[in-house]
Amino acid sequence: MSTLINSTSLGNFIIVTGSFILLIVLIKVFAWEQLTSIFDEREKKIAADIDGAEAAREQAERLAQQRQEELAGARTEATEIIETAKETGKKQEAQIVAEARETAGRLKDKAEADIAQSKAEAFAGVKDDVADLTVLLAEKIMTKELDKEAQSKLIDNYLDQLGDA
Repeated sequence: MSTLINSTSLGNFIIVTGSFILLIVLIKVFAWEQLTSIFDEREKKIAADIDGAEAAREQAERLAQQRQEELAGARTEATEIIETAKETGKKQEAQIVAEARETAGRLKDKAEADIAQSKAEAFAGVKDDVADLTVLLAEKIMTKELDKEAQSKLIDNYLDQLGDA
């Protein structure tokens, strides 16, 4: 029985080994090229994905660097704009102050001229009034002979009239 088991085992071994070899030969003849082409395509796809990811990373780094440069340029430009606006504001402030001082000076000069003219007109009016009163007083004195007390009262009376006028 042991020989039968041994010969059956040996036969099974030969059949399994032959089947395995036949299977390998059939795979080699009919499916090997298809299997290797699938693996090659998969390898190419993985390599292309890796290359694409590397290119995308490099592009992202370039874009990030470009954004940093643009941001720095924008900050510099904003600073320049602010400085220019400050300088313009200071110039306009100085100009407005100078114009205000000039206008105030002109108004002051005009007011002083108006005051001087009004004063001159007032003096001229008072001078005319005093001259008229002096003439009237002289006429009264000439028409009347007055004593010293009456003359003093007459002068005081005319001076009071001058104050009222």
